[in-house]
Amino acid sequence: MLSINGLDFYRMIKEALSNPVSAFAWLDVLVSAVVLLIFIVAEGTRLRMRKLWLPIVGTLAVGVSFGLPLFLFMREKSLQRRIF
Repeated sequence: MLSINGLDFYRMIKEALSNPVSAFAWLDVLVSAVVLLIFIVAEGTRLRMRKLWLPIVGTLAVGVSFGLPLFLFMREKSLQRRIF
Protein backbone atom coordinates (compact mmCIF):
# COMPACT_ATOMS: atom_id res chain seq x y z
CA MET A 1 0.00 0.00 0.00
CA LEU A 2 2.84 2.39 0.80
CA SER A 3 4.44 1.81 -2.59
CA ILE A 4 1.13 2.59 -4.32
CA ASN A 5 -0.06 5.62 -2.33
CA GLY A 6 3.14 6.96 -0.77
CA LEU A 7 3.06 8.66 2.63
CA ASP A 8 -0.50 9.93 2.70
CA PHE A 9 -0.97 11.04 6.32
CA TYR A 10 -4.54 12.22 5.75
CA ARG A 11 -5.53 8.80 4.46
CA MET A 12 -3.67 7.06 7.28
CA ILE A 13 -5.58 9.04 9.91
CA LYS A 14 -8.85 8.51 8.05
CA GLU A 15 -8.27 4.74 7.96
CA ALA A 16 -7.15 4.64 11.61
CA LEU A 17 -10.34 6.37 12.72
CA SER A 18 -12.64 4.48 10.36
CA ASN A 19 -14.22 2.38 13.11
CA PRO A 20 -14.41 2.62 16.91
CA VAL A 21 -12.10 -0.32 17.59
CA SER A 22 -9.22 1.02 15.54
CA ALA A 23 -9.77 4.54 16.89
CA PHE A 24 -9.59 3.17 20.45
CA ALA A 25 -6.41 1.25 19.65
CA TRP A 26 -4.69 4.34 18.22
CA LEU A 27 -5.88 6.43 21.15
CA ASP A 28 -4.37 3.86 23.50
CA VAL A 29 -1.03 4.07 21.68
CA LEU A 30 -1.09 7.87 21.73
CA VAL A 31 -1.95 8.11 25.45
CA SER A 32 0.74 5.55 26.31
CA ALA A 33 3.37 7.48 24.38
CA VAL A 34 2.42 10.82 25.98
CA VAL A 35 2.48 9.33 29.50
CA LEU A 36 5.84 7.69 28.80
CA LEU A 37 7.33 10.96 27.55
CA ILE A 38 6.15 12.75 30.70
CA PHE A 39 7.61 9.94 32.83
CA ILE A 40 10.95 10.08 31.00
CA VAL A 41 11.28 13.82 31.49
CA ALA A 42 10.12 13.82 35.13
CA GLU A 43 12.10 10.80 36.34
CA GLY A 44 15.14 11.62 34.23
CA THR A 45 15.24 15.16 35.57
CA ARG A 46 14.77 13.97 39.15
CA LEU A 47 17.69 11.56 38.82
CA ARG A 48 19.74 14.04 36.77
CA MET A 49 20.18 11.48 34.01
CA ARG A 50 22.16 12.26 30.89
CA LYS A 51 21.12 11.59 27.29
CA LEU A 52 17.37 11.65 27.95
CA TRP A 53 16.89 12.46 24.30
CA LEU A 54 17.63 8.82 23.38
CA PRO A 55 14.47 7.24 24.86
CA ILE A 56 12.42 10.27 23.77
CA VAL A 57 13.52 9.89 20.15
CA GLY A 58 13.13 6.11 20.42
CA THR A 59 9.56 6.50 21.63
CA LEU A 60 8.67 8.95 18.88
CA ALA A 61 10.42 6.99 16.12
CA VAL A 62 9.65 3.38 17.08
CA GLY A 63 7.13 3.42 19.91
CA VAL A 64 6.53 2.76 23.56
CA SER A 65 7.80 -0.82 23.22
CA PHE A 66 11.26 0.59 22.41
CA GLY A 67 11.30 3.78 24.49
CA LEU A 68 10.23 2.29 27.82
CA PRO A 69 12.79 -0.55 27.99
CA LEU A 70 15.53 1.81 26.82
CA PHE A 71 14.66 4.36 29.48
CA LEU A 72 14.42 1.71 32.22
CA PHE A 73 17.82 0.33 31.19
CA MET A 74 19.35 3.82 31.27
CA ARG A 75 17.67 4.51 34.63
CA GLU A 76 19.04 1.31 36.15
CA LYS A 77 22.55 2.11 34.91
CA SER A 78 22.25 5.61 36.37
CA LEU A 79 21.12 4.23 39.75
CA GLN A 80 23.96 1.68 39.78
CA ARG A 81 26.52 4.43 39.17
CA ARG A 82 25.19 6.29 42.22
CA ILE A 83 25.54 3.25 44.48
CA PHE A 84 29.10 2.40 43.53
